[in-house]
Amino acid sequence: MKNRVTELLRIRYPIIQGGMQWVGLAELASAVSNAGGLGVLTALTQPTPEDLRQEIARMHAMTDKPFGVNLTILPTINPPPYAEYVAAIIEGHVNVVETAGNSPKEFITLFHQNDIKIIHKCTTVRHALSAERNGVDAVSIDGFECAGHPGEDDVPGLILIPAAVRALQIPVIASGGIGDGRGFAAALALGAEGINMGTRFCVTQEAPIHQNIKQALVAATERDTRLIFRTMHNTARVFKNAISDEVVKMESRPGGCQFEEIRSLVAGVRGRAALASGSVQDGVITAGQVIGLIDDIPSCADLIERIVADAKQYLAKATTYFS
Repeated sequence: MKNRVTELLRIRYPIIQGGMQWVGLAELASAVSNAGGLGVLTALTQPTPEDLRQEIARMHAMTDKPFGVNLTILPTINPPPYAEYVAAIIEGHVNVVETAGNSPKEFITLFHQNDIKIIHKCTTVRHALSAERNGVDAVSIDGFECAGHPGEDDVPGLILIPAAVRALQIPVIASGGIGDGRGFAAALALGAEGINMGTRFCVTQEAPIHQNIKQALVAATERDTRLIFRTMHNTARVFKNAISDEVVKMESRPGGCQFEEIRSLVAGVRGRAALASGSVQDGVITAGQVIGLIDDIPSCADLIERIVADAKQYLAKATTYFS
């Protein structure tokens, strides 16, 4: 394939693996890059900038293809040392940075000076326009179907993607609710020039997640996600299990609940332990509604080739409807 995204990122297919906390490790990211997509390490999965340097080095040992690093800039009281993570990315000769959360404005010039392309993930057109003005190279637009944080506007991809394409001059990458060739074809038809997949890449052979978790996602339907943190205006879409059910129950009480009341349930270390141990009910597991379309656990290479082949087939079939 050839379009602005493949040329910008120097990849074979415009298929990007989302930067996922606890999951964006070299084993998965290298498999995606080797298969022709863009694998992405997750910076803040690594406890320190030095750990990220080591993970980047592992990545270079596992692939000679382009890859990226996700850097999510969080609005916290005690933020991580972002400048040091940025330095590790630059020193590691990374090709692409996927930024998310707060604006990456203060790092854009530095990344560009080191020939690093910037994809900023947004959930609204207004934030995408701001990112474009700040100088990012592409935008990944996240619809309401997505795993993780879909924002507070609740706009699904069928509307959000073409709205972003209409408003922006830089390439738009569709994210949220995409897991097969039909979704890829639809994204291209809506004007996007690539796709970003998180949940689908979690259910692959190379994903560093316990098999029990993968099997639970395969068995799930599109109705098996929950929206938590709604009352706190920090909505997150996660897998429906005992933990997320309890959080929703507590938020639904008259007057809601305070974050401190659910902190132990939603703690990141607890979710990470669940992913590693396979204890499906024991932690928050991030997942999008696309789980309803996932029914196998392929290798990343087989998945990407299948998505591309199926997209071509669906797009070709659609053209036969016109005389």
